Amino acid sequence: MRAGIACLVLAYVLSQFYRAFLAVLTPVLKTELGATSEDLAAASGIWFLAFALMQFPVGWALDRVGPRLTSMVLLGAGGAGGALVFGMAQGPAAILAAMALIGIGCSPVLMASYYIFARSYSPAVFGTLAAAVVGIGSLGNIAGSVPLAWAVEAFGWRETLFALAGVTLGVAGAIGLLVRDPGRIEGSANGSLWQLLRMPALWPVLIMMVVCYAPAAGLRGLWIGPYYADVFGASAVEIGRATLVMGLAMVAGSFAYGPLDRLLGTRKGLILGGNLLAALCLIALWIWPVAGGWTGLLLFAGIGLFGASFPMVIAHGRAFVPPHLMGRGVTLLNFFGIASPGIMQFATGAVHGAVAPVPPEAPYEALFLFFALFILAGCAVYAFSGDRTD
Repeated sequence: MRAGIACLVLAYVLSQFYRAFLAVLTPVLKTELGATSEDLAAASGIWFLAFALMQFPVGWALDRVGPRLTSMVLLGAGGAGGALVFGMAQGPAAILAAMALIGIGCSPVLMASYYIFARSYSPAVFGTLAAAVVGIGSLGNIAGSVPLAWAVEAFGWRETLFALAGVTLGVAGAIGLLVRDPGRIEGSANGSLWQLLRMPALWPVLIMMVVCYAPAAGLRGLWIGPYYADVFGASAVEIGRATLVMGLAMVAGSFAYGPLDRLLGTRKGLILGGNLLAALCLIALWIWPVAGGWTGLLLFAGIGLFGASFPMVIAHGRAFVPPHLMGRGVTLLNFFGIASPGIMQFATGAVHGAVAPVPPEAPYEALFLFFALFILAGCAVYAFSGDRTD
């Protein structure tokens, strides 16, 4: 079981890498393929939307087929295949197709580990285990910053993508060999998503899933790159350093959230407080969009740190889900959490394109305010949720 979980965590490292690596590739894709910021926002959004839409068949497959086969097939075909298509891309359209395939490939790996945790471990430690997977997996964010920039400069971006395709295929094979499916539970073939959607207690948590991850994912996965390039004239290596700082903050935030629900005796209060602090950092960037140096980096780090509540929100929602619907329950929560960044990438691309870049920070002022209001609206709904710990 431990070896199988390790393989799924490694696959989630790749998932985090793939959702965040476009920020560092921004300069070279603009130069060699003629991709615009809006093209890259759409590509990032396609990854999240493909990932999110797959949660429904993945939830069914986890309950009926099991996590081993579900993860192995999708990661091998979609993840490795998409990286290969990306490496051969000749224009923005191929990048869109590649990101859709990669999103499909990455869609089962986190929920497969959560499914095993929910079925094989005590409910009291679910939040800690879930946060640990996200924390370790967020090392993919780190790999998608300075190390990726170095690899692109040393070997070229196409060669780097071909190597990543090979690594992804190898991890898929390891999942097939080492993951062990938990035993079936009676009634796991019955029930439906409608049973979950008819639970009023879940809806405020689902709304928080919509808002908690999208700002940090959108900024780290894409907009931090164009922001530093347009406002400060940063190079790929300098963008890599900024994304490294934000990525490290997201890792730290995931580990910090994990045990705090047990220490504080509340999930709702922890989640609500953290997201309000993330909104405060965004408001500070809106007020001071040319904050460079350590001030700007610390504000981005704050968004990453406080915006890492994703696994804790899933733990909050999981506490309401009956055991025979666990696969569909965790993937429903994940759908709301992942669809939102995809939709927001399209929305923020439109916001960015609608504001004249004079001065160059003007479009980013609008983005920071948009993200801040988005979080605050979700917090207003989530404030009415019922607290529940295990």
